[in-house]
Amino acid sequence: MDEVVILKDLLLIIAEVLGAGAVVFGAVFAVHKWVLRQNNQDNEIKSLKEEQTVICYGVLAALKGLKEQGCNGPVTEAINTIEKHLNKKAHK
Repeated sequence: MDEVVILKDLLLIIAEVLGAGAVVFGAVFAVHKWVLRQNNQDNEIKSLKEEQTVICYGVLAALKGLKEQGCNGPVTEAINTIEKHLNKKAHK
């Protein structure tokens, strides 16, 4: 009878250890998954910033072309605004 009680207690301890191990593994896996998602988002943000920079230069070139054709007023303001923005971003 004592062997049955000891075996029962041993099985309970093993189950508790396995359960605790599963919880720890789940937590570590969740943190790892979160870190991977953050890294992916950082890469996507970097890519989007590069794309936006190219678009800004394209818009600036188009505005300068309009200015060369004689457009003035808001075109000049927009050129100045974009150039200021690009200069501030370049020096950060």
